[in-house]
Amino acid sequence: MTGSVAKDSDDDLVFKALASPARRRMLDALKAAPQTTGSLCALLPELDRTTVLQHLRVLERAGLVTGRRVGRERHLSLAPLPIKRIHDRWISGYMRAAVDLLEQLDAE
Repeated sequence: MTGSVAKDSDDDLVFKALASPARRRMLDALKAAPQTTGSLCALLPELDRTTVLQHLRVLERAGLVTGRRVGRERHLSLAPLPIKRIHDRWISGYMRAAVDLLEQLDAE
């Protein structure tokens, strides 16, 4: 697999992970502070534990979450590099274009 194809595949996993409101809520919680699996389950009482674990697997596969065992608990943390990669590749270019457009409107 070429580097570009691998990067596109990685980006696809990140976009898929970000598509779910439940996964975005998990990421928001992890952005604030590391969480245990149990605390994430408590944040999403409408979902059973198995569903939360399935969502976590999607986030981990996308590289957005890392976990480590501490005794019987699993401590989870946000891994921000995939989101930065999406920002650098997709968002920042569109943001520059929007600012340029606003400057053109101001000039007119």
